[in-house]
Amino acid sequence: MANRKELTWQPISMLEALAQHVEESVIMVREQRAILERGRATPSVLDDATVARVKRTLTQMAADNELFAEQGRRWAAEDLTPARRDQVERYAALVAETQNETTEVLALADDLAKGAIETVLTKSDIELGIEAFLHDGKH
Repeated sequence: MANRKELTWQPISMLEALAQHVEESVIMVREQRAILERGRATPSVLDDATVARVKRTLTQMAADNELFAEQGRRWAAEDLTPARRDQVERYAALVAETQNETTEVLALADDLAKGAIETVLTKSDIELGIEAFLHDGKH
């Protein structure tokens, strides 16, 4: 822990720049969701590396979201004008939206990882047959 870098909290003047960054994060997470949703129809077209990369990226994003949320709480604790308080609340709502989206996409990636092509190739024919039978029974 001695090597841990000290966090530098941003002044309120950075609110607009950080809000834009968080908005871009929401867009990126939604794009990842769209890719994974397309893969849901035929999960075996996704390879393990792609799913792992999405999970790694979004896991890091989830950790960053916690820092963005803390930044918002720190700004909210300041003596702000009503207009600035509205901006901070909008920022906090964007961070919460990013956190929710990230959690959902990580769950989707976990689910799809079970059917990624390399994972499927390691299963026996009997395992695949049972899974197909159980899957068809759900429709």
